[in-house]
Amino acid sequence: MLCDTMGNAPPAGAVVLFDGNLDGWTNKEGSAAEWKVSDGAVEVVPSTGDIATVATFEDHYLHLEFRLSDMPEATGQHKSNSGVFLQGRYEIQVLDSSGWERPGLGDCGAVYDQSAPLTNACRPALEWQTYDAIFRAPRCEGKVVKENARLTLFFNGVLVHNNVEIPHVTGAPTDTNVQLPGCLRLQAHSNVVWYRNIWALPLLAAGSSTYGPA
Repeated sequence: MLCDTMGNAPPAGAVVLFDGNLDGWTNKEGSAAEWKVSDGAVEVVPSTGDIATVATFEDHYLHLEFRLSDMPEATGQHKSNSGVFLQGRYEIQVLDSSGWERPGLGDCGAVYDQSAPLTNACRPALEWQTYDAIFRAPRCEGKVVKENARLTLFFNGVLVHNNVEIPHVTGAPTDTNVQLPGCLRLQAHSNVVWYRNIWALPLLAAGSSTYGPA
């Protein structure tokens, strides 16, 4: 288990994606993002659609904090639904599944419809929560995939995906050009969810094969 990463500042070399304004984010049409910003957080405005970063990434570490609406009368996929799309292609589900005994393929922390979380780390609605994702992009030769994408995910400091393989893009990807870098996309899915303190640290594809400094 990680230490609590809530409120962690971006390390040296990280790209700050959201720290109180939506500069560097667009909607589906490429215009300025229209979600609401207040008190250092951005609120999903479902009617305006998803938003995405102009910045794109290959291998990277992503830190993101989110808060779910309290929807006690809702059930299943209608319970504060959103999603975090790594490279715009691989969705980590956002959903109020707190208290559920065994999370499934569509619950909070799942690689949507592909890999269920190892355990339920979801906190109750209205509490701030954290995703810390280590993403390894597909290894391709041209457009041919030689190795699939992989993900390690800590959810509120709890390991819920341990270097899992992601065989293919999840539903509703931005595109299927997995050989290329991709954006971070946040989903508008009819419910209000809040996000804050979003940053990404690009990672090298491989470490050095020599001893000592270059």
